[in-house]
Amino acid sequence: MAIGVWISLFAYFAIMIAIGIYAMQRSTSSSEDYMLGGRALSPKVAALSAGASDMSGWLLLGLPGALYVSGLASAWIGIGLFVGAFFNWVLVAPRLREQTVHYGNAITIPSFLANRFPTQALSLRTVSAIVIVIFFAVYTASGLVAGGKLFESAFAGIFNFGGLSDYAVGIVITLGVVLAYTVVGGFLAVSMTDFVQGCIMMLALVIMPAVVLFGEGGGGFAQASQTLNEVDPTLLSWTEGLTFIGWLSAVTWGLGYFGQPHIIVRFMAIRSLKDVPTARNIGMGWMAISLIGAISLGIFGRAYAVRNGMDIADPETIFIILSDLLFHPLITGFLYAALLAAVMSTISSQLLVSSSSLTEDFYRLFLRKEATDKECVNVGRACVVAVGLVAAVIASDPNSQVLALVSNAWAGFGAAFGPLILLSLMWSRTNGAGAIAGMVVGAATVMIWISLGWNGSFMGGPGVYEIIPGFVAAFIAIVVVSLATKDSGEYQHIQR
Repeated sequence: MAIGVWISLFAYFAIMIAIGIYAMQRSTSSSEDYMLGGRALSPKVAALSAGASDMSGWLLLGLPGALYVSGLASAWIGIGLFVGAFFNWVLVAPRLREQTVHYGNAITIPSFLANRFPTQALSLRTVSAIVIVIFFAVYTASGLVAGGKLFESAFAGIFNFGGLSDYAVGIVITLGVVLAYTVVGGFLAVSMTDFVQGCIMMLALVIMPAVVLFGEGGGGFAQASQTLNEVDPTLLSWTEGLTFIGWLSAVTWGLGYFGQPHIIVRFMAIRSLKDVPTARNIGMGWMAISLIGAISLGIFGRAYAVRNGMDIADPETIFIILSDLLFHPLITGFLYAALLAAVMSTISSQLLVSSSSLTEDFYRLFLRKEATDKECVNVGRACVVAVGLVAAVIASDPNSQVLALVSNAWAGFGAAFGPLILLSLMWSRTNGAGAIAGMVVGAATVMIWISLGWNGSFMGGPGVYEIIPGFVAAFIAIVVVSLATKDSGEYQHIQR
């Protein structure tokens, strides 16, 4: 491995840890500082932090891999996500920023739900915290899988630590760096590193497709299109071979945004309500560029591989392979850093949200009600490490697929929290009983759907993405149970 790659990677790691140390000096004195950055994020940091923590390794591995195999039909996932993210900024962001302050200055999603529905406060905090920890363990594992694949593909045979495979070493290094800056600097460190990582990711997704298309061996749009048509004409079709169920399963990924705690917590941390539109515009611009880049990488990467006789055993590694093949070592190191940035930005956010729930909604609620802020910060740090270790165990299988793990966790959160967040913010008749019913029904439907394999094959036809039945069932449960039970007057009107 060329020295230039190591220089770029070590520079990246050093910057991330330096940001963590800087953040430690500014925002770790209280629980609100450590877990929410003192609600002081600027629009650009909030926007890119939400985007980077959202996209994860699937943006550089999972999505290009799906495009590589299936062609433009898989791009509907990205389109659905873009639409869902836009409505998340419009419908949820301003209301959540306002109402989390109004309802007891809540600093976690479970505490907001408990304050919003006081008749079911204990049950809501407990159930929502359990859902968060379980699904985030799986979600974090998907990021570690991406880190493992990077080291397995790019650094094969270089590491030899106690008999550990390159894949296992990748998991250890990825988790170790994330823990270093997350444990030390908390939410502010995570958000600031997300901003830097988001910039790196976007640059990589502009550079890589451009070089693949117009660099040596690329041939441009016309040649790439001709190559793809010769391989399989359906690769350039948005609809060929795509059933209605397949299309619906792809675009409904966007429903998941309303219930992703690691994303919507950024809305809670924006410094003021008037900053939300600016953050939305920055975030959506970043997302559009990044998604177009990832889609282009997958489809045109397939053309490049065919034209140059490349055998790609794992399509999810196309970004890694082309990074090593096409660029100077210093640039290759930068591109590897972009992949690690995608992975680490999401892992750190997920670990911190899980830690916040364990600290505020278990430790402080059941074990030490009189715990000081300093004590809770230290407990939060310990919980970050604990959840990270559990995720590492889940990610230990090198055959795990990034997109599959992400899709399961995304659906779990989207169904359990999505309808509840929307209705709690926008429908005054929602009550505590309905909230509990929706959360349990949504999470249970997703888990049952996955366990029965209906996301792979349903009634003899193509599988139905589990977020669809989960989201619908949860929405219905909240409305029906809320209307069937007493209105306890839990909604406090907010003057706008």
